[in-house]
Amino acid sequence: MKFVKICFIKLAIIFLKLFYAVIKLFPTKNKITFISRQSNSPSLDFTYLANQFKLKYPNYQVVMLTKTLDNKFTYVFHMFRQMYHIATSKVVLLDSYCIVISVLKHKKRLKVIQMWHAVGSMKKFGYAMLGKEEGNDADIAKVMCMHKNYDHILISSKSFLKDYLEGFRCDAKVVEEIPLPRVDLLLDKKYIAQKRKEILKRLPKLRDKKNILYCSTFRKHGNGDTSHIDKLVACIDFDKYNLLYKPHPLNKLKPTDERIIQDFESTYEALMVADYVICDYSSIIYEVGLLRLPIYLYAYDWKEYKTKRELNFDIEKEVPTLFTSDPKKIITAIEKNNFDYGAYKKFTDKNIKRPKGKSCTDAIIKLIEKYL
Repeated sequence: MKFVKICFIKLAIIFLKLFYAVIKLFPTKNKITFISRQSNSPSLDFTYLANQFKLKYPNYQVVMLTKTLDNKFTYVFHMFRQMYHIATSKVVLLDSYCIVISVLKHKKRLKVIQMWHAVGSMKKFGYAMLGKEEGNDADIAKVMCMHKNYDHILISSKSFLKDYLEGFRCDAKVVEEIPLPRVDLLLDKKYIAQKRKEILKRLPKLRDKKNILYCSTFRKHGNGDTSHIDKLVACIDFDKYNLLYKPHPLNKLKPTDERIIQDFESTYEALMVADYVICDYSSIIYEVGLLRLPIYLYAYDWKEYKTKRELNFDIEKEVPTLFTSDPKKIITAIEKNNFDYGAYKKFTDKNIKRPKGKSCTDAIIKLIEKYL
């Protein structure tokens, strides 16, 4: 069965290459293109970077191509649209793997910047996960030229360099220590205050109590089980606290308890009104550190999870906060304000290295400018 699948993929790639050979005859324009399959709408990073770029280069066209793989049939047609804009752009920015970027041969002047979608590094990905339960098949990854054709790969800190070299199988020379644009926004007190004001106006019930945000990471299996959420809910005094819930975008789990507030477009929107954060094995731990919020790790399935998905470091020992499968301990820590802010700031500063003398967004634009 895998042999048939690989043959089909090879034939499809041949067809794409023939079509792209014609598309490349179109002239290159003053254009940059953003491509993602993380969601069907532009991320905060894409939107903010694009807006700042337009302010400096109003004569440049900025194209956003964001579409998930939920429907593979419609995604095929989307790939043809991608090819046109890639062939006619000077720079392409990605935040995830893009099939047509990796499998096709592009114009020499085209430059591709892989921003990746996570601040910091947490889980092993890409080539580091080949052949594993939650990873890709090695033969298919080879045919799909996984993570090829990148001119630059952005990283929040060189402390993760080994993880990126393993995950992308790239040369260290292409890795640039520039965190994502969202870092600028998470450090902007005026931006956060304005966003918080907007959300509280829309959800006034969040004003009168402290808000506990629970944001869980993506799991390939077990997305229908809400028992861990039920256990957490049972520990919360809803006269004192609101429970906000925002899972990973690819996680379809939706608890039915009406006391849980789920009216958020993104995790970052929920973070704007959070007073405490409960997470598990997600790189959101770095964003929370930037906001100087107390965070606790709810490791309800740690024994099972660590056998399926490898992490790049010992999260249980190296993240300076409570790591437990017992939600009662987490709520007790929240009630007693048991959190080491100084240790967590040191952890955050080590793993997010902002460019000296400029914002992260300005540093990315400066990188783009080299090829305009």
